[in-house]
Amino acid sequence: MSPDVFRSSGRRPAPVRIAALTFALLGLLAAYLVATVGNAAAAEVVVSQGKPTTASSVEWEGTPASAATDGNTGTRWSSAFAAAQWLQVDLGTTTAVSSVKLTWEAAYATAFTVQFSTNGTTFTNATGTLRGNAGEQTITVAGNTRYVRLNLTERALAIYGYSLWEFQVFAGGSTPTTPPTGPTTPPPAGGATLLSYNKPGAASSEQNDVNCNPCTVGKAFDLDPATRWATSSTTGWVDPGWIYVDLGATAQVSRVELQWDPAYATSYKIQVSPNASTWTDIYSTTTGKGFKEVLNVSGTGRYVRMYGTARATPYGYSLYDFNVYGTGGAPTAPPAQPADPVFPASRMVFNDEFNEPAGTRPSTAKWTYDPGVPQNGEIQYYTENSNNAQMNGQGQLVIEARKEASNGREYTSARMNTGGKFTVQYGRVEARVKVPKGNGLWPAFWMMGADFLTGRPWPYNGEIDIMEVLGRNTSEAYSTLHAPQYNGAGGYGQKYATADLSQDFHVWAAEWDSKGIKFLLDGQQVFYASKATVEATRGPWIFDHPFYLILNLAVGGDFPGPIDASTPFPARMLVDYVRVYK
Repeated sequence: MSPDVFRSSGRRPAPVRIAALTFALLGLLAAYLVATVGNAAAAEVVVSQGKPTTASSVEWEGTPASAATDGNTGTRWSSAFAAAQWLQVDLGTTTAVSSVKLTWEAAYATAFTVQFSTNGTTFTNATGTLRGNAGEQTITVAGNTRYVRLNLTERALAIYGYSLWEFQVFAGGSTPTTPPTGPTTPPPAGGATLLSYNKPGAASSEQNDVNCNPCTVGKAFDLDPATRWATSSTTGWVDPGWIYVDLGATAQVSRVELQWDPAYATSYKIQVSPNASTWTDIYSTTTGKGFKEVLNVSGTGRYVRMYGTARATPYGYSLYDFNVYGTGGAPTAPPAQPADPVFPASRMVFNDEFNEPAGTRPSTAKWTYDPGVPQNGEIQYYTENSNNAQMNGQGQLVIEARKEASNGREYTSARMNTGGKFTVQYGRVEARVKVPKGNGLWPAFWMMGADFLTGRPWPYNGEIDIMEVLGRNTSEAYSTLHAPQYNGAGGYGQKYATADLSQDFHVWAAEWDSKGIKFLLDGQQVFYASKATVEATRGPWIFDHPFYLILNLAVGGDFPGPIDASTPFPARMLVDYVRVYK
């Protein structure tokens, strides 16, 4: 893998990323949209019903705040016609909250956060920025809180306010700092098997051009969440549009999962056939919502078809995944995934304690230097020189940004990664780091999907930013995910306030399994990225494969902003250790 290819990855906000992200660039997804759908876990109980509820405003006396927590889906709260609003419930005592269920009227929020407080005065974000949808929406959360607030900032209907039939808070589904432990979606009933993996199919058309290369039929059945089928841009942006899979033999179909691109069907049918010519409907809707739809169906046939009759956008139809479950057929077993770790994970599989003598460069058995000029407007040149990355003799790695000329740049720094030497899928990944303070400085500890090194372009490989800090405000940090449908400034993540991180070392960690990724700072959860949430509201989850680790200190750029006369040089990012546990 050449340095030039690696530099093409970019990371964090950039004005334009990759041309193939056609629908993301059309603004079909807003920055930091997150939410989840589904029913609250059976073990959960409602703890908000009938509890004191207040709001920033009410539209009129017939829509009070209390109507959102009265358990009556025929009454509702509605706000004044303004963007900045809130609704909160007092649970009466500190409670281990596990989820929040919202039943929106048509006036839903297109941007909001769920917030927690123990005193009703000081609130912290329990989620990243969420996007609502008309109807039910359930959000997985975790924490001990007495007050739960919806902080509403953007309206779906700009001439009105916000309106909720119900605002329910649940407890009992999980411990305060542990993500849900169940599967991301309910397992198929009756011993159902995935029948569609790597099976042949056909479609009304398929796209294979510079904007989607290739988006052919087989991409819907390959279990690769970063590839997709799409109807042709030249002939296929019409109704109807369809795709079917040949299961190889007659099957009893019990479940269909559709992971949509933003070009989804609002009206479609699921059909079965014995011969790919005579079709029987087993599911039909005129209210498709896109993202991930899990359909419990019942039908018999060798062929299963999605038959779309109305599109959500002026474009065609596109599916990342079209998965069929049931019995019979002629299934091909997909590759086995590693088992989920049990946290706290204790088996160390990689570490670097940086205990070598002062002036020693990081071990090339563990780390690869990544020289070159990066994207994102950064102004440094990454070198392989020891003065940009070396041990300090006190058990720490020093990544140093210097004001010195190199390769046409006036500043140098270092970026190093474990690509080709160590990768990991699932486990606890952590580093103890002291970040520098100064305008324009940008330290980071992050991971890239290892398939980037074999040619898959960013962001289709996936990026996990465990820690990013901006030197202009070292009392804030960021943890973020980047993927085809959420990347750059629209990445899925969380900004969180904390103590001044430049004053001491702090431990950033990601605890990662097949259900999601929990981000922690000094042992406290700061963000949980649920796979189910992402699939239901943002797009495919592309983080179930190996990743490699990266450390770097950038200077300037689109995200941190410019340096100025107050920026200290040399600036030093100190790394006490990097450890990975399974």
